[in-house]
Parts: sequence; structure tokens; C-alpha cells
Amino acid sequence: MNLLNRLERKLGKYAIPNLMYYVVILYAIGMFVQMFAPMFYIQYLMLDASAILRGQIWRIITFMIWPPSSSLFFNLLAIYLYYNLGITLERVWGTFRFNVYFFMGILGHVLAALLIYLLTGNVYLLTTDYLNFSLFFAFAATFPDMQFYLFFAIPIKAKWLAIFDGAYFLYGLMFGGMADRIAIIMSLLNFLVYFLMTRGGKYNPKEIRRKQQFHAQMREASQPPKQGWRHRCAVCGRTDADDPNLVFRYCSKCEGDYEYCQDHLYTHQHVTRGGMDPRQAENGQGNFSRK
Repeated sequence: MNLLNRLERKLGKYAIPNLMYYVVILYAIGMFVQMFAPMFYIQYLMLDASAILRGQIWRIITFMIWPPSSSLFFNLLAIYLYYNLGITLERVWGTFRFNVYFFMGILGHVLAALLIYLLTGNVYLLTTDYLNFSLFFAFAATFPDMQFYLFFAIPIKAKWLAIFDGAYFLYGLMFGGMADRIAIIMSLLNFLVYFLMTRGGKYNPKEIRRKQQFHAQMREASQPPKQGWRHRCAVCGRTDADDPNLVFRYCSKCEGDYEYCQDHLYTHQHVTRGGMDPRQAENGQGNFSRK
């Protein structure tokens, strides 16, 4: 946590704001490549560890263009979803911390590809699937009760979706091959490392979200209401804008949320019907009773 704090002071100015905008642009390029030149991606752009070791460093970035699905509709849906997840996390955590989390995920992908190649001699095709899952895990950890609509109809909270995905990855760790295990562990390492580093501290993502909500509520409370006043007497109609020294109180005996100034708090006639105007009661109109 202290390390993140020091890094932000030194390197925060280099963080990329609105990072997910650029990710969407990469996906848009990838959708075009997927439709018209998929072999070009495999030959020159995919995360090929052997090619990277031969000097083709650009693959560390270009592998990210491959879209989440082979279907145009699901590509658009998934890109929109992950874009919103990323933008929300950046707004809650801050630009620098979101950048750290995202690029840690990319680094995990690259390390996974290199380890698999060095240990097995094979090239393992890694796209951004695990990186997107790590974004969702981070979102679910920060907003566990946020609801998604499964199949556009079934409401389900983010934490339950994250648990389901976690069970899927656990199955892969238990029964998958070596390459699958390395890919899962390294690709999701950013989620584990980041949340262990921020757990319990003031930079914990959930704590940041709570503080932002509190400050937003305080700012809203400090702003004058649109009508120009906060309190209004139900009898005479005077407000705190007319006289800031006036004292206003609610009457516990009146049915309804009626507020009275200091001159009418003890002299008004108590309303026994919620819809009755206290000014009518004060003038002797309508059906009411004095308690």
C-alpha cells in the first residue's frame, strides 16, 4: 500500500486517463482483423513467446486486439460491458491505480506465455479473456451487490457471478494441464496481488468507493436546493431564505410531514388527515380536530 502511494506520487502524471477508450479502439481494430485477416493476427500479432524472444516485442501489446468472441453481436455486448467495468473502476480507484491493475494483468499474460513456452516448448494462445475476467473480479470485489441481468432477464448480483467464475477457474486449476494452470494463475495474478496490497488500508478499493460516496453526499448536502430554500412553514409559507434566523421544526402530532416555523410550531392546529393543508386548518376550513 505504501509502495502504491509512493509510486503514485512519482509516476502518477504518466498514468493514461480513460484507458478503456484505447482498449475499445484496439478491439475495434481486432474485430476488423478477425473478419478479414485472422491469419495475419496469428503470424504477426498474437502473444507468441518464441517470437517475442526473437525480438518481436510489439506482440506484448498487439495480442490485445483479439476480441472476446467470434460473434459480432457478442463482441459488441462484451466490449460494452468490459468498457463500463473498466471506466467505473478507474473513476472509483483513480487513474493511476487502475492503470497499475490493468498493466499488471497484461504483464501476467506475457509472463504466462513465456513460462509455458520455456517449460513445455509450446506456444499457448493467450488473448485478453483472463484479463477481462480479472476486471470483472475487481468490479465484483468493489461492488459486490451490483446487479446484472443474466440473459437480459434474470437479476443476479456481481458477487455470485464472480463466485461462479471462480469455481470455473478452480476446476481448471485442479483438472487442467500445466499450460492451463500457468495461464490461469499468472493471468489473474494482478487481482490477487493488488487486493492483497490494498487490503484493509485506506487505498482499499471498497474503502475508496465508500469515501467517494460520502464526499458526494456531503457536496450535495452543502448545495442550496433548486427552489432556493430548505425549510418552509406549512402555515405562513415563510422559508429559511426569507429569514435565516427562523427556527423550523416538524410536528410529531400532525399526520404528514408538515414543518412549522417558530411562530406556528405551538400555535397551529394539528392535522389529523394527511392530505389537509395546515393553512386551511388554521383558517378554520376543512375537517380537523385539535389534539
